[in-house]
Amino acid sequence: MEIGNFFNLLKKHRTTLIIIPLVAVIASFFLVKNLPDDYQSHAEIATGIIDASRHILDKDATANVQEQQVYREFSNLIAIMKLKKLVDQVSYSLMIHDLTDPYPFRKPSKELLELHSYEKDNVLAILKKKFATLEPLSVYDKTENSVVGLLRSMKYDERNIMKDLVIMRNEDSDFISVSFDSENPQLSAFVVNTLCKQFIDYYTESVKQNESHAVTFLSNLLDTKRKALSDQTGKLQQYKIENGVLNLDEQSKAIFGQIMVYNDKKLQADKDMIANQGAIDAINQKFTPDDRKYVEAVTNKYNQAIISTQEQLHTLEDQYVRSGFNNKYKESIDSLQQQLANQINLTSDKYITNPLIAKDDQIKQKLTLEVSRDLAKYSVKSIENELASLNAKFSRLVPFDAKVKTYDFDIDIAGKEYLDVLNKYNETNLRSSFSIKLIQVEMAQPDVAQPSKKMLLIILSGIGSLFACIFWLFVLFYIDDTIKSPAELVNKTQLPLLGYLNKISGENLDLRKLWDVEHRDKMKTFKELLRSIRFEIDQELRGEKVLAITSIEPAEGKTLLAISLAYSYSMINKRVLLIDGNFNNATISNTAQPQTYLEDYFKSNPLGQQELSSSNTTVLGNRGGDVTLLEIGSEVFVKSRFDDLRSKYDVVIIDTAPLTALNKSKEWLLFANKTIAVFEANKKISNSQKQHIAYLKGLENRFAGWVLNKTDYNQKKEKNS
Repeated sequence: MEIGNFFNLLKKHRTTLIIIPLVAVIASFFLVKNLPDDYQSHAEIATGIIDASRHILDKDATANVQEQQVYREFSNLIAIMKLKKLVDQVSYSLMIHDLTDPYPFRKPSKELLELHSYEKDNVLAILKKKFATLEPLSVYDKTENSVVGLLRSMKYDERNIMKDLVIMRNEDSDFISVSFDSENPQLSAFVVNTLCKQFIDYYTESVKQNESHAVTFLSNLLDTKRKALSDQTGKLQQYKIENGVLNLDEQSKAIFGQIMVYNDKKLQADKDMIANQGAIDAINQKFTPDDRKYVEAVTNKYNQAIISTQEQLHTLEDQYVRSGFNNKYKESIDSLQQQLANQINLTSDKYITNPLIAKDDQIKQKLTLEVSRDLAKYSVKSIENELASLNAKFSRLVPFDAKVKTYDFDIDIAGKEYLDVLNKYNETNLRSSFSIKLIQVEMAQPDVAQPSKKMLLIILSGIGSLFACIFWLFVLFYIDDTIKSPAELVNKTQLPLLGYLNKISGENLDLRKLWDVEHRDKMKTFKELLRSIRFEIDQELRGEKVLAITSIEPAEGKTLLAISLAYSYSMINKRVLLIDGNFNNATISNTAQPQTYLEDYFKSNPLGQQELSSSNTTVLGNRGGDVTLLEIGSEVFVKSRFDDLRSKYDVVIIDTAPLTALNKSKEWLLFANKTIAVFEANKKISNSQKQHIAYLKGLENRFAGWVLNKTDYNQKKEKNS
């Protein structure tokens, strides 16, 4: 239903939907017919960012390049191309060309034509200087600011160039695409090629300068690290020379090995000394004092020789230990030991023993043990002296080792720093020799004109204006809260509907022609709808006769409906009484000029009561004025008169005042069997009218329903659609 209403609205404004797009198309045609043709030039720049053929020496560095990093690099290059300093270079080149070439790209502007020859030479000199130094024009300088004005007048300034300049990455390739649109094919190609050349030169120079600075910095840093490493190595060597240190690790290992050997020999000597002393004590216990005197007296001279040999042996043993057990002392020690053994044997042979006791072997064994004990005793002392000397040497090496390790640590750090810088230097030096170079692989050439967009613009203007009109009508339709169809009236009032009448504005309705020749479709439709309403009213009356017709507001068509119903009932041979109950606007009374007025008929005057004629259609008028029904006659009397009217007529139709007249309308409704209300289409229900709708709801069964008047709604067309 809502969509149908919207299409009805479009049909109603179809003339507007045709005229406005047509005007837009005509206006667009005259606006675009003089537009110049558009020429586009295109160039391609190879960046080498993702081109594997240009990364032969650093394939490993480019193999793991992330897409995000590639995107950032391309974005950086495109941003550099859009720098104002580079676009200014294009502006300077264009202006220099037009000032020096006999065939300029564009017609000279008014400002350029006003310049004298010397002024043009001055402008040309400024532009060439700025172009060579890559500097912008200063707006604070009067002369340079005038040059800026010339560029703007020729549309060679940075803002106008950027409007038609397109710089973008060619999909996911290694190329940057540059294109420019203008009215001159040579101009388009010149702009693209100049921008590409200036960009490549600027970027190449920047990269070379940065790489040169990096290589120089790393070279100086490398010299510094090399010198630091040499200084640390020299300090270590000087320290070793000053302190006589050759190889601390080997020296410490040798001294420690000697200490372990001397410790083992000391343990063995202590063991031998203790064991020999124990054996000697055991033998001494076997001799009596007299025996010992005897033996010692006899062997005294031999003992002196043995003691002398032992002292020599002790001296050699001490030298042998101090020399670190040198083999050259071993032969002398063995010779003295052999001599000592012979002397001991001789002593044993010369012993004069007590005949009562045979102790030759014990004496010999004792002497031997004493010699062994003394040897062990003296060797322990020598070993302890050497151990003390070795420990002192070992302790002296500890501070040397700590200092040397400190120097070694510093040398290690300096060496690592030197190697890191060396690697970076070699890598940077290699990259600077094979750095990525931008190449313009496709030069911009003057091309044919682009396909004309004039017809497209004209069509878009027509379609755009049409959609704008439809959108505007839709907005109006969406915010429109008026009632246009019977269903909307029922939904918003929650009251029943009897029918609707079409709009026949602009014509004087002649009811007699409704039932004669069907000369017009609107009159035919009105008659059919009136018949339908009459049928619905009969169904509601169910034998009752008094019908009141009212409305919420004046001029909604209730009087026309009352007259039409009265005439319709008369056409089916029913006696009809039409009462003009609207004292404020007595339209029926003024038109019909009745013989009887309700002020006389309903007046409580038994002596002078008026009677109505018994014709088929009778009109009971009123004289108007500020009066109400119950002010003319009492309620009981008026009721009795209505009872009399029911006996004389088949249908009594009362045209009441609108509900906004309050009691003037409601007093008539007291005596009606059924009430119908007329609502004019294309109006909305205001908040003030809701109280009257509530009153109609309060009538309950006495309210027959609505009649929607002056509507464009057509139920037949809706069913067909």
